[in-house]
Amino acid sequence: MSTKKVGKYRWSICALLFFATTINYLDRQVLSLTWKDFIAPEFHWTNNDYGNITALFSIFYAVSMLFAGRFVDWMDTKKGFLWAIGIWSIGAVLHAYCGIATSGIVAGKWFVGFEGAKEAIATVNDIGLILNVSVALFIFARFVLAVGEAGNFPAAIKATAEYFPKKDRALATSIFNAGATVGALAAPITIPVIAAHWGWEMSFIIIGALGFIWMGFWVFMYQKPEVHPKVSKEELAYIQQDSAENVQTEVVETKKVSFVECFKHKQTWAFAFGKFMTDGVWWFFLFWAPAYLSSVYGIKSSDVEGQLAIFVLYAITLLSIIGGWLPTYFVENKGMNPYAGRMKAMLIFAFFPLVVLFAQPLGHITYWIPVILIGIGGAAHQAWSANIFSTVGDMFPKSAIATVTGIGGMAGGIGAFIINKSSGVLFDYAGQTGMVFMGFKGEEAGYFIIFSVCAVAYLIAWVVMKSLVPKMKMVEM
Repeated sequence: MSTKKVGKYRWSICALLFFATTINYLDRQVLSLTWKDFIAPEFHWTNNDYGNITALFSIFYAVSMLFAGRFVDWMDTKKGFLWAIGIWSIGAVLHAYCGIATSGIVAGKWFVGFEGAKEAIATVNDIGLILNVSVALFIFARFVLAVGEAGNFPAAIKATAEYFPKKDRALATSIFNAGATVGALAAPITIPVIAAHWGWEMSFIIIGALGFIWMGFWVFMYQKPEVHPKVSKEELAYIQQDSAENVQTEVVETKKVSFVECFKHKQTWAFAFGKFMTDGVWWFFLFWAPAYLSSVYGIKSSDVEGQLAIFVLYAITLLSIIGGWLPTYFVENKGMNPYAGRMKAMLIFAFFPLVVLFAQPLGHITYWIPVILIGIGGAAHQAWSANIFSTVGDMFPKSAIATVTGIGGMAGGIGAFIINKSSGVLFDYAGQTGMVFMGFKGEEAGYFIIFSVCAVAYLIAWVVMKSLVPKMKMVEM
């Protein structure tokens, strides 16, 4: 059948997934772009305080991912996604009111505006109280955000499996996963500007409101492809071309898959280990890049120079779109099965983060070198991420996809907790003691250590994954 007859509505669904992921990462980025220059002076935060908040967010996200997958499988894609983005949008907006709540608790001033809260907090001499209360409130807001955001990828991967045949899933995943990059790209040119003109609180409110707008589009545009009036018979046949799945669909969709059953398969462990080793790297780039430029180079996110640097860093990560094209090339032009094609592509992508090793050593020339090299590392991660997600759809029945994706997300969240918590402690320790490592001193030494871990994480992950699952094997449940 020709491409012209097939129809293209599946790409409209992919576009919705792309915008959901964009909003997801915009909401996640607001704190990282405002804490150092806007929030920390008000609440007296240190690197360790911020590290605690981001680390706990990672744990909340990790645990929520485990149950989010099951929740999406239970509620199904449409309702599951609506609940997820609704909750995380509420969580995003809640951050804005942490200042007023802190004012109420430490100064007894509850019925004040954002500026009134700042003034009330400034009159309190107990800095420890302000710090502890504000951190606790932000942790609660991050908890609500994490619970909702955990549903994004299980729901998006499930929708991709519903609307795309196996050979196209990596491309579709790389497209919607690019929303993470676009969200991170849009963040530095919007969030600091909003914070500078209308206060850091409004940056949480405005960005958080985008999720509620998306919900309206999802309600009217998404249905299962089998019953969607805009999906033609030809397009449905194209979507369901994987005959092995078609035979099993009715049986698989009605069967409930337990966590224990998923953990019995090496494929689950391979996916989980890959996520554990690499998710934290992206989260480190996402959460700490603005602070890195501020601490090491004195470039603030509120400055045009800082906004441009972060913009360029994440613009480079848009190169990750090749992550969806390369395995398709291996499958269609080299005759490889989807899993083999993906693993070959992932090995190639695993080498690129090694350039991050040179970010700190070459940073003395110009800060643009680490910006570019970290951007390349971020692009490699996103290309890797699109493919590791797709391995789940390759080997698991549709009814288990969201659950297994959630297990992997939990593992990734644990890895992110470790790297975020360690980074905050390490950077404060290095700065306070003047620690020297490999010729670097203070916080620069701390950043070099973390960059080194990030650089080799992907090759370690690939070797273990390949050892656990040498060849593609469908999981029967």
